[in-house]
Amino acid sequence: MATSALLAVAAGCSAAGGSSSAPASPSPSYEAPPVTTPSTAAPATDTRQAALAALPPALRNRIPQFPPAPAPTKVTLPAGNAAGWFSRVPTDQKIAFITIDDGWVKHPQALRLLQAANVPTTLFLEVNAIKDNPAYFKALESAGATIEDHTISHPNLKGKSYAFQKSEICGGADRLAAYYGRRPVLFRPPGGTHDATTLRVVKDCGMKAAFYWKETTDHGVVFYQEGKTVKPGDIILMHFRPRFPDDFLAVLNAIHKAGLTPARLEDYIP
Repeated sequence: MATSALLAVAAGCSAAGGSSSAPASPSPSYEAPPVTTPSTAAPATDTRQAALAALPPALRNRIPQFPPAPAPTKVTLPAGNAAGWFSRVPTDQKIAFITIDDGWVKHPQALRLLQAANVPTTLFLEVNAIKDNPAYFKALESAGATIEDHTISHPNLKGKSYAFQKSEICGGADRLAAYYGRRPVLFRPPGGTHDATTLRVVKDCGMKAAFYWKETTDHGVVFYQEGKTVKPGDIILMHFRPRFPDDFLAVLNAIHKAGLTPARLEDYIP
């Protein structure tokens, strides 16, 4: 299979248009744990140790440890009426970025894995995928995830009118703000497909930049666009899928093998 085709399969977000759909079998039931207030919250180290203890050894033993991410250096965004567009953050720092899309499968181990890894992630959430259980992602937010925009219904935006794209992009940001109390500042177009109108709408909707990726993962395998290792500044794409633990651990170990540390994408955008 050609590399581009393999990457398209691995990415999973359809570039052919139309809404993404729920998995054939329902997600496991999930109830978000109570969120502690800042004054009573346990230190991150204690949360990590508790999460590690709660995971089965087959998962716990595959989680690498990372040094702290360096102080971020902001990118330069383009002047004018369009949002920035990045598949890699231009930096020499030894960092990479974990991004997770959609939200259809709400795996019961995701929260513990994020807590145990104790690394930042960015969740590009599709409203239609998460509206049945927004509390699930609120819990992930408390574990270091930042929630960003991925439209309402996951359409192919390329070639669509300004009004159509604004409805999906601004509408998604508005709904996520209502769920989580913070309006997204970053955007990922479904399937990565976009045009000049998309980037203009993103900026008009109050967001700063939109993102593609350099690596994807599926079924616990990382697929590379360039070479066979994660490079500094790379943006890695995951999805909320049935094999979330394998995908997340594959990404963590690919970053660790490359001598990099996960960093927060939002910290690099001015």
